[in-house]
Amino acid sequence: MTESVPRRDFFGYCRPDGQVGIRDHILILGINGLVARAAERIHQGVPGTLLVASPFGRGQYGADKDAHRRQMIGLACNPNVAATLIVGADRMAAEEVAHQIPGGMVQIVTLDDTGQDAQELAARGIRCAAALVRSASRNRRERVSSSYLFLGVECGQSDATSGLVSNPLAGMVVNRLVDQGGRAVFGETIEWLGAEHILSGRAASPQVAEAITAAVACREAAAAATGVDLTGNNPSPENIRGGLSSIEEKSLGAIAKGGVSPIRGVLELAESPSAPGLYVMDGPSFTPESMTGFVAAGVQIMLFTTGVGNSYCSAIAPTIKIGGRPDAVRRLTTQIDFDASPLFDGRENFDELTDGLFTLLLDVASGFKTWGEVLGESGESIVRLHGSL
Repeated sequence: MTESVPRRDFFGYCRPDGQVGIRDHILILGINGLVARAAERIHQGVPGTLLVASPFGRGQYGADKDAHRRQMIGLACNPNVAATLIVGADRMAAEEVAHQIPGGMVQIVTLDDTGQDAQELAARGIRCAAALVRSASRNRRERVSSSYLFLGVECGQSDATSGLVSNPLAGMVVNRLVDQGGRAVFGETIEWLGAEHILSGRAASPQVAEAITAAVACREAAAAATGVDLTGNNPSPENIRGGLSSIEEKSLGAIAKGGVSPIRGVLELAESPSAPGLYVMDGPSFTPESMTGFVAAGVQIMLFTTGVGNSYCSAIAPTIKIGGRPDAVRRLTTQIDFDASPLFDGRENFDELTDGLFTLLLDVASGFKTWGEVLGESGESIVRLHGSL
């Protein structure tokens, strides 16, 4: 009997800029709060479109303005997006975003072009979005290597099983993807606190090691400046009920989802990696914001581990929910995509479940829907930094 060869490819959409998408979204992107309702009406008027409408986008300055712009451009440039309709208040700001979208289909509608008539804006937007949907319907999947995948790894509502079962399992999938030439990222900087020395020890260079420790120290100092002691406020009450006792225990479990590959760099929010390998993102610890930072960096697919359950998913990147707590897996039958509880009670080992989870990863990349996609448990959450007028 011949030994089976682990699968290494999937079927994706090859983009003109060389990236590969695993979904073919037509994105309605409202780039500021003035047009959010018009963008929503366009989305409602054209079935099959995806809406992301920022409530921010004007009166921002400095790092806050830069972060917002990076997120808007990054979401539109994500390889899962086949085409984008930018909905803006003024044409100059809309064109600043559009000009940064390489090789893809993009259209613009703005309030300036309609004499500030939001109803006319929506009507024009519906016609533009409909044309984009029809054009994108010609796209077809092709067989490509798993090295084209960029994987984001997230955890939420963690409990004692997360660090023992689900996170290490996700980490083994990360190891395999990186070994095959792919990219992966995990973030939530505060959840490195107490384990940053371990991450620094895995850094590919002294500069990366220094950046890891500096990122943690900066966020800890920012919290302390407001009178918050993170060691006394984390883990959360939900984590404590799930069996976690300290920030150090939570952090040790959280970093396990990053596997053991060398860390090639520390990314800013929404920053794309320049080469294959494993990265960390200096970003917020709130799950929706963290995941949107990943998507804006180019992540096409997510692994999301949870202890007691967490229904949130990315709208742009399919999100595979992994559960290792037996009672939660039995209860959340239309939330958990991959049952890791056999590891908890010893019915299967890590190698067996890594094969199964990696196969599911490639199946989802090829078009198989997650529960979150089927049920619409998805969204994107734009990150704000300090800085507005």
